[in-house]
Amino acid sequence: MAEVRYPMLRRRKRRRRLKLPALVMGNRERAVAIGLLCAIIVAIGVTLALRSPRPDARKSLIDSLTTLQAGNYSAARSNAQAAITAAPSWAIAHAVLARAYLELGDGLAAEAELMRAEGAGLSADRLHQLRAHALLLQGDPDGALDEAAETAPRYALYAARIGARARASRGEVVEAGTALEALLDQTPTDAAAWTDLGRLRLTAGDIGGATVAATRAVALAPREPAALTLQGDVIRSRYGPIAALAWFEAALDSDAYYHPALIEYAATLGDAGRNGEMLAATRRALLARPGSPQALYLQAVLAARSGRIDLARSLLRQRGGASDGLPGALLLSGSLDYAQGKFEQAATAWRQLVAQQPLNVGARRLLGAALLRSDSPQDALDSLRPIGVRADADSYTLTLMARAFEARGDRQSAAVFLDRAGSASVAPAAVFATDDAIGALMADAAMAGGDPTYVLGVIRGQIASGDTAGAIARGRALVAAGPGAPAAYLALGDVLMSAGRYGEASGVYARAADLAFDEPTVLRLVDSLGRAGRPNDAAAALALYLSQNPQSLAGQRLLGHWQVASGDFDAAIETLEGVRRRVGNRDGTVLIDLARAYAGSDDGAIAVRYGRAAYALAPGRAAAADGYGVALAADGDTVGARQLLTKAALLAPGDAAIAEHLRQLR
Repeated sequence: MAEVRYPMLRRRKRRRRLKLPALVMGNRERAVAIGLLCAIIVAIGVTLALRSPRPDARKSLIDSLTTLQAGNYSAARSNAQAAITAAPSWAIAHAVLARAYLELGDGLAAEAELMRAEGAGLSADRLHQLRAHALLLQGDPDGALDEAAETAPRYALYAARIGARARASRGEVVEAGTALEALLDQTPTDAAAWTDLGRLRLTAGDIGGATVAATRAVALAPREPAALTLQGDVIRSRYGPIAALAWFEAALDSDAYYHPALIEYAATLGDAGRNGEMLAATRRALLARPGSPQALYLQAVLAARSGRIDLARSLLRQRGGASDGLPGALLLSGSLDYAQGKFEQAATAWRQLVAQQPLNVGARRLLGAALLRSDSPQDALDSLRPIGVRADADSYTLTLMARAFEARGDRQSAAVFLDRAGSASVAPAAVFATDDAIGALMADAAMAGGDPTYVLGVIRGQIASGDTAGAIARGRALVAAGPGAPAAYLALGDVLMSAGRYGEASGVYARAADLAFDEPTVLRLVDSLGRAGRPNDAAAALALYLSQNPQSLAGQRLLGHWQVASGDFDAAIETLEGVRRRVGNRDGTVLIDLARAYAGSDDGAIAVRYGRAAYALAPGRAAAADGYGVALAADGDTVGARQLLTKAALLAPGDAAIAEHLRQLR
């Protein structure tokens, strides 16, 4: 019988001990290993704790809609992108991101998001109005109108607003304005429509109408960057750059990276002479929109102001010359080339500018100078003739034309234009002589339903034929048709000035200045007040303008001239020397006033130097002969002074100041 083994009596199995001789360590090694293991565990825990949690798509979308409603479009874009990161196929998130892009002015990115939204299942019927907006931002107004026409009724107001903007971009200004006004009759609380109407009116030169629209837009949407930026533009036009800064800052308080506000803010800071802050604003604009042509152009302006010509040119050429099509960039590029003696390149840039703005008198004048210096006198005459044939042509233009005729061998015509230059105004200051007034006036007349070219032609013809009364009647009709348009008041004021009715003209210019306190208007106002025997009012107007526009060369020139006329010679020297340092030694008017100022301060030697330089620039100009004569008299050369003052009196027999200088010498 086999032996029975009871469980309790079974032999216990020996436990095997695992022998790990390689792992047997001393206390020191064991402590090090444990420490390393703990460190690894802690590091993993810290990493997990600090790792950003996966974004909540719904929360991010709600945040995007909230910031979109608050006018912080950059934040709305970021929040919508976070929602898409968490839920890439969420159609509504793509649509909200498209809305943010549209408000930021990026039509291409918006269209891409709309395609993704539709691909993710969002009905195309809900997207037509947004696609219309995206196409408009990409420069396709016809496509925008087609899309707007397909919009569902629930989005009709949005589509109507985009359609009006599309018509405006096609040049249908009257139709666009009518459409927006009809839209606002239906929904008077639509801040976006008020903003669009205000922008349309401002572009057309209807400053009064733009003021009303901008005020309504800001009242309805006090945090909306587009409305605040519009208000800043209106205030800058009416009162000057310093008054406008607060509005651009308010827009940036809503969205610190709203590109349109950053560009306007930077430009306005530059006008106010705050160059460091201007540079900072352009850098923010480049962060908001990398490669921004407007920001690069403004940086180029800053570089040119500081004399860094190569840097300015490099900035204009960045990103393949993205800023080349901007009028300001063309003007600056030509100026840089001209300053370096590259006259053909300057002419190329300015020719493009004239093609864009054929009524820009200043651009034509610059183009003519560049063509003349590049040995193209006939082309120079073609550019300058529209200005030179007018009765109010300025002396510089007439002198350029005389030199062009002389270069062609036509000395008889050259003599005619030199004679006209000797008796003409230094700079255009009479009828329709400002760079922008004609274009704005044409837009105003078009808004009023008239033919602007016909109206301007009639007024000019009446002035040329001596029918001043008829011209004044036409001017008053323009004002009646566009009471919010400063250019209409300028036209009427210019006609009154040509008739010698300075008091009436000053009142008309004052109304224009209330709408647009800009350089052309203020210079006219100051001139008319001076001629009307109101020097204190003229000085007050000029001082107010310079308080808002300290960088204005024309304002500083005029201030220096007034200081000379009032006998404040030391102040005049300080003002005019500052101008001369900025413009160089080719501005005859500044040199003449400097000669008179130094003569008045008993520094005849310096006065003679400036007087001689001014006379060399324009020996047939009465003011140059007078300034040189006054300087010679102050230096003790009475014989030479008498010769020049006699010549000045012959050139300008009706000038009381010149006659007095000659009488004092005798």
